[in-house]
Amino acid sequence: MVVLAISCRKKQVFSDSPSMNISLSTDTIAFDTVFTTVGSSTRVLMIYNDNSENLKINSIRLEGGSSSPYSINVDGESGTSFNNTEIYAKDSLYVFIKVTINPNDDNNPFFVQDRLIFNTNGNEKVVHLTAYGQNANYIIGRIGIFPDQNGHYTNYYYPLTNDTLKDVHWTAEKPYVIYNVALIDSDGTLTIEPGTHVYFHGGSGLWAWSEGQLVVNGTAENPVVFQGDRLEHYYDNQPGQWDRIWLMEAREGHPHTIDHAIIRNGFIGLQIQRMLTDNMEPAYITNTIIENHTGMGLYANCYTINAYNTVINNCGNYCMALTGGGSYMFTHSTIANYWTGSTRTTETLFFNNLYTNPSDGLTYHVPFECNIINSIVYGNRENEFGTDFYPSNDTLYKFKNSLIRTMRPQLSQLYEQCMFNKSPKFKNTDEFDFHLDTLSPAIGIGNPCYCIGDLRFDLDGVDRGDRPDAGAYQFVPQGR
Repeated sequence: MVVLAISCRKKQVFSDSPSMNISLSTDTIAFDTVFTTVGSSTRVLMIYNDNSENLKINSIRLEGGSSSPYSINVDGESGTSFNNTEIYAKDSLYVFIKVTINPNDDNNPFFVQDRLIFNTNGNEKVVHLTAYGQNANYIIGRIGIFPDQNGHYTNYYYPLTNDTLKDVHWTAEKPYVIYNVALIDSDGTLTIEPGTHVYFHGGSGLWAWSEGQLVVNGTAENPVVFQGDRLEHYYDNQPGQWDRIWLMEAREGHPHTIDHAIIRNGFIGLQIQRMLTDNMEPAYITNTIIENHTGMGLYANCYTINAYNTVINNCGNYCMALTGGGSYMFTHSTIANYWTGSTRTTETLFFNNLYTNPSDGLTYHVPFECNIINSIVYGNRENEFGTDFYPSNDTLYKFKNSLIRTMRPQLSQLYEQCMFNKSPKFKNTDEFDFHLDTLSPAIGIGNPCYCIGDLRFDLDGVDRGDRPDAGAYQFVPQGR
């Protein structure tokens, strides 16, 4: 019976007629900018045989051969050229394409191309492959395992700064790509110049150890950008691509300062925490956008922060959590949460005066003071402001001339000239555009007494004049 079955099998016939040809899903595969030495995501090309007869694709090859920056996988096999690839009538095949670009001396993105050539029965089809390569400074936060004084082993991150290199400057000539954790050691300072782009590989972050210092010197025209290292358009608004920027207590006279920065698409945008010393040096966050994080935008613990012209938005947990006590001042800030990536159960803004000491594990209540002035606290939940306070006379907070979404009692000692539960009518929350629309009730409700010095101008550099709006952006009528 086996012999009979084999003998009855029909032999597969493949047409060699020049009138028979394949078709392709596209004639161009374009990659977004790719960091040198780092592979791209995979693109897919489909091969179709729309004919009623089987075909053999005589050759599939990268014109650049083995020296091509591109690599292909045809129907599950990798290589640079393939011969006599079978494709049956009315069937299709997958071709997967990636690119890895070698570094050169260019600071600006450079063009890399090749051609993928198909020959079937004397017919040639070409797919053009294009990509831009970008050289970068690669920061590898290598991890060592070392015993501590008690003989226990612990992780150790090799620092950017050390005893011989106290001050490190990052410039905008080439972007920086961080793997693992880039550590600013004690007594060291990392200064980041205008226009610098810092990219984090998955799970990576930037950490200023106790008495280290981070200085971000962006400008309105050239902000400093922190984001994940996947540059394809699909990842433009994908949160959770990297871990966090974590700042411990700075040394006296050397505060953490962040001006004109964009921090996006991580787990926690900015974590500022006093842990090992009682240094009271404040952190300054100005003209900065922190957005689209799976955890929190700004998480502070037992710290002093002075911030203005900040936009903190769209986070899977709190947009801003000020915990463990501390002293905080936020002026002309927009704190808005329209997160849709999962079910959010937390408020946009959260206050807490309970501090857990990492050395003894005990929880203490710590004095808490916070002023939210000329600001907006809003989102898509019914209540967007929450607290968890140990009752104490040294817990003080106040909202002034602000628009807030809350179901809490509107006590006069906590709210001064505030507006409640009226939509601020942002221009487009889906696109993270928190400028005010024409009919926004936040227009003109700010107190001009606070608009002095740098605060006279909004995040875009617009003069607030004598009728400032709540939030980080001043409304500008069309045609003005």
